[in-house]
Order: sequence, then structure tokens, then C-alpha cells
Amino acid sequence: MPKESMKVQAHIGNTEEEGKQSFQGTKRSRGMLLLRLWQYLGRNRLLLVLALVLSISSSLFSLYGPKLSGQAINAIDLGKGKVDFHTVYHCVFLMAAFYILSSILTYLLNAVMIRLSKKISKQMRHDIFENMSRLPVSFYDRYQTGNIISIVTYDVDTVNQSMSSDLLQILQSIVTVVVSFIMMISIAPKLVIIFVFTVPATAVFTRWLANRVRPMFRKRSAKLGELNGFVEEMISGQKTIRAYGREDAVLEKFEEKNKIAVDAYTTAEANGTVTGPAVTCINNISLTLVCVFGALLFLRGDILLGDLSSFVQYSRKFSGPINEVANIIAELQSAFAAAERVFGLIDAEPEKADAPDAKILSDVKGQVTLDHVDFSYVPEKPIIKDFSMLAKPGSLTAIVGPTGAGKTTIINLLMRFYDVDGGAVLVDGQDIRELTRDSLRRAYTMVLQDTWLFHGTIYENIAYGKPGATMEDVVRAAKAAKIHSYISRLPEGYNTILSDNGTSISKGQKQLLTIARAMLLDAHMLILDEATSNVDTRTEQQIQAAMRELMKDKTCFVIAHRLSTIRSANHILVMRDGQVVEQGTHDSLMAARGFYHELYQAQFES
Repeated sequence: MPKESMKVQAHIGNTEEEGKQSFQGTKRSRGMLLLRLWQYLGRNRLLLVLALVLSISSSLFSLYGPKLSGQAINAIDLGKGKVDFHTVYHCVFLMAAFYILSSILTYLLNAVMIRLSKKISKQMRHDIFENMSRLPVSFYDRYQTGNIISIVTYDVDTVNQSMSSDLLQILQSIVTVVVSFIMMISIAPKLVIIFVFTVPATAVFTRWLANRVRPMFRKRSAKLGELNGFVEEMISGQKTIRAYGREDAVLEKFEEKNKIAVDAYTTAEANGTVTGPAVTCINNISLTLVCVFGALLFLRGDILLGDLSSFVQYSRKFSGPINEVANIIAELQSAFAAAERVFGLIDAEPEKADAPDAKILSDVKGQVTLDHVDFSYVPEKPIIKDFSMLAKPGSLTAIVGPTGAGKTTIINLLMRFYDVDGGAVLVDGQDIRELTRDSLRRAYTMVLQDTWLFHGTIYENIAYGKPGATMEDVVRAAKAAKIHSYISRLPEGYNTILSDNGTSISKGQKQLLTIARAMLLDAHMLILDEATSNVDTRTEQQIQAAMRELMKDKTCFVIAHRLSTIRSANHILVMRDGQVVEQGTHDSLMAARGFYHELYQAQFES
């Protein structure tokens, strides 16, 4: 875990588990969520129009069946015992043809909706990742990585599953309800009065239940995200967990979080599934009333038997979609809760844009000044207080001090990952807030203590910061970083694939690869955050020699816990509690016998 992340955690929560928050998103009304979803649908108008045409056509073919069924029954004269077989056969043939056509169109509709859902899912993930690339570093310091991954995977899938299945069902249900209602009015207007009472009862009940269960599904998504975040952290820390024998404690904590997630899931599903049976009960009551009053009308001669049969079938089709929509209320609430998190991540405030008149940093000399800087991650808990320093072009500035003194925070301010609360950071006399972030960060090369390698070849990893670098350039950088001989011994050499952040190689080798990556760049300023912490003493000495060559004519900042590595620094800043308590060369600081002397002696006393 990055050191700054741990510092932020220390301010936000009391324990490591509580340090990073679960990303919840912003609560939004159903209308706003539907509008946002509609905007995604609107980007695929042709598929959407095709889906509407197929849905309406399929439903119309299917809904004409009950009408033909009633005509076939009316072709039977019960009083005379005669049957108009021509009419019966004609109706049966048309029914079979219409139902087959309806099935074919439904299949095509499903295929179109799957394609539409796939496009929307792809676009959503693109929008999420695009915005994530613009979010400030502070965002990732606050929120769990696993929780964010849960949004990109689970929540997006939940939303799109609902759009591909539930939306399709709702479209067909609307057509079915409207057409069935028109057909019932044309057959027996008196019987339609029954639905004047049952339909509003269904609508009121489903609306009440939807408002009740939506917070439950919101909580379900949040707790699942927290569980994913915990699992991601524990998987990445397996070696540490096993080394300290904390398996049982981790398992106990997992069981606790797992129980909370399962309970939230069960509560949401249990309350959500009440809708279906309740609406089914109301629909069955309406069907019973239709049969009773329909029989009375038949006995009075106000309706034919075939028409009554058609009306009953249409009443089933009319009530069925209402029941189906009620059954998917729970899924819709789950989709709305997931959509809140998805759109919350898409709409998360990106890193502040450069000032309209921001200048591009060019012709860099490398003079860096921190002028009375104040900074805090959390208001009222300052980390840096009235801090000033000057790094001349081509100088080597070492920053030392105990953990939490503010060393890495200074690097974050230099790179403008965070903005200062007071004072200013200047490069060549220009306030970095008046410069474009891109040009500022390109002026630096960074080698961090926490190495990062991606899935790809060794060549691609070294050339990462310099697209178009030749193999000769990469080999030259690898030789300077003292890693070329190791790479040459690999079966595939520079074409060897690294996977899972380079877990197949040692930490020292990973560190050397990142140093080679830095050596390939031609930046004017260099930042080394304990860059040799993972290598042995002999290799460290070799790298120090290579670093001296790399650092020629460059302004360099080195954060070091091993004070033996910065004896030759032009200037050493000794930090304590966010302030520079001493500064000077190694010899002058040792002669002063102050705090630096204490730190140095603590490392080398026998």
C-alpha cells in the first residue's frame, strides 16, 4: 500500500479496515436514473427503433390469437349441434401462423436487445475508465480498490442485465396491456369495470413496496462492494498475513463482512419478492370476478361463449404483464442501486482543470522552490507547516526523517498530485498552479518504492514512459540499471512476458526494471522515493554509481530511510512533524550532533 494512502487512512479512520471508504455514489431519483439510462439507449437509435418494431410486431401477432380462438368457438352452434369447420380450420391455421411468427420475432428481439445491452455495457465501462483516468490521486487514497472494481464489473453487469431483460419485458408488457385493454373494451365494456378497482390497487401497492425496498438494495450493493474491497486487500497481502500467522483473524473478519453482505442481500431479496405473490393474488381475484360476471352476462345472452372465452384470455394477458412487472420490481431496485454507483463514478469530480491561461513548462532549468507551504490531507490536521526550501538546478536534495514526517507529501506537492493550502511551489520561478499539469509532470522522472509493472514484455515495461523507444535504447537503460545481465539469461530475453505485477521475479529485480524505465527518459528533474530499498548492498552500490551518471545536470530529490545512500547529497532536509528541523550537508549535520545525528547513529549502532 502506498505510504501516502496509509497517511490518509490514519486521518480518516481508526483502523486499517476503516481507513478507505466504500464508494456509495450519489442518491438520485428514479426519474434521473431513467433519464441517464435513456441517454445511453439514445446513442444506439437504430437498434432501439428495431427493438421497438420487433416488440410491437411480436406482441400484436401473439395478441390476435385469443380473438381467433373466440371466433373458432363461435363457429360452433351448440343449439343445433353444427360446426362451421371451414371457419374453425381457418382460425386454427391463422393462430398457428401468428404464434410461430411471434416466436421468431421474439427470438430476433432478444438478439437485438443482447447486442444493445453489450454496446451500452461497453460504453458505460469506457465512460467509467475514462473518468477514472482523470480523477485526482486523493480519490484513490479515499476509496477501496476492490470496491471500485466491483462497480466496474458487478454493478455495470447488473444495470445492463436489467436493461437487456427487464427493459425488454417492460416494452412487451406495455404493448400487451394496451392492446389487451382495447380488445376487452371491444368485446365486453361492462366487464372492464372490474379492472378499474384492481389495477389501481396493484399500482399503489407496487409503488409503496418499491419505495420501501430501494434503500435495501442500495445497502446490498454497498456491502457487496465493501466485501470485494476487503477480499482484494487480503489477497494482495497473503504473504504478510501468513508471515504473521493472522489467517484466523482474517477469516473471522471475512466472516463478519460476509455475514453483513449476505444479510443485506437476504433482506433486500426477501422484501422485494413480496411483490410478485401479492400482485398475483390481486390478479387472481380480478380473474375470478371476470368469470363470475361473465357467466351471468352469458346466461342473459349479452355475450357469446366465444367472446367470453376471448375476454378471459385477454384479461389474463392484461393482468399477466402487470404481474411480471411486479416480479421484476426487485430487480429494477437492484439495478437502480447499481446505477447510482455507476453514474456516481462516472460523475466523480475529476482533477481540477488547468487554469485557462496555464502555461506549458518548457526550457526547464530545474530550480525548485517551496515558499512557506502549508498542507493538510484533512482540514485542521496539518502535515506541512510553513515549509520553505530551495533546490538549485543540477543539485541533489535528500529528504530524511521518521515515518509520517511529511517526506512523500513533499513529492506529491512537487508533482501536483495535491495542491498546497497556503504558500506556493515554484519551478524556475513559475507557480506550478499556473502551469499545465501534463508539462509539469513530464519534467520529472519518478522511481517509487512501490514498484508497478503491467502485463506485457520486459521491453514494453521499460519503454513504458517513452513510446517508440528502440530496443537499443531499452538495452542501454537496462545496462545502466545493472539489470541487463539478468534479462539476458531469461529464455525470451527482453520479450519475456511479465504478469500479475511481476510476481514471478524478485522485488529487487522489479525495482531495477523501474529504475531502467526512469533512465530511459530524458527529464530535467528526478524523484527517487527510497528507490534502492529492495536491492542488496552490492547492487545498491552499483546503482548509486549509475544514478550519479543519470543525475548529472538534473535537479534530484531523494527520499531515503537508509542514510548511507545520501552522504554525497548537496543538501539534506531533515523533517520532523511536518517541519524542517535541520538542513545542510552530511558532514555539517553530523558535526551539529542534532536530530540527523540521532537518526544516523540509530541505524549504525551495533
